[in-house]
Amino acid sequence: MCASAKRVPPSRDLSRSSGCSTRPTRSPLSGDDSAAATKSATKAAPKKAAKKAAPKKAAPKKAAAKKAPAKKAATKAAPKKAAAKKAPAKKAAKRAPNPAFMKPLTPSAELAAIVGDKGLPRTEVVKKLWAYIKKNGLQDQKNKRQINADDKLKKVFGGKSSVSMFDMTKLVSKHLS
Repeated sequence: MCASAKRVPPSRDLSRSSGCSTRPTRSPLSGDDSAAATKSATKAAPKKAAKKAAPKKAAPKKAAAKKAPAKKAATKAAPKKAAAKKAPAKKAAKRAPNPAFMKPLTPSAELAAIVGDKGLPRTEVVKKLWAYIKKNGLQDQKNKRQINADDKLKKVFGGKSSVSMFDMTKLVSKHLS
């Protein structure tokens, strides 16, 4: 017999003790070996059932955990509906465009050859410039951000044959007054 098996109380499952035989030992409380074996066997069975029941209890908790976020989502959806109700009130107060963008600017002679000689807002100048670029196929096929200048655009771009679309607006602004 192993020394640790003697110290184990009878309520504990002796079959799991390390280094000992699986046979139950005599209980110090009772003198009968068969009574101790029966007690440990009957107590061991409910423990195994309890261990199996514990994961079953955990499974409903997971299901409850899955249900809990759904409830949170439902509570989050309610403020969105409230925000959606507030949105029409904001639409009633329509934003006024920035007057600086709408101010008509006169293009230089080089730029006027592309967009026209009338005074136009900066936004309209850029729109007409893009219409010219797309109409003449001046956008680079591999790198769409690059614009290949033709003779008219080279004058506007300061003699550069290729300009990025981000630099284009900077170069065009020099031709507006």
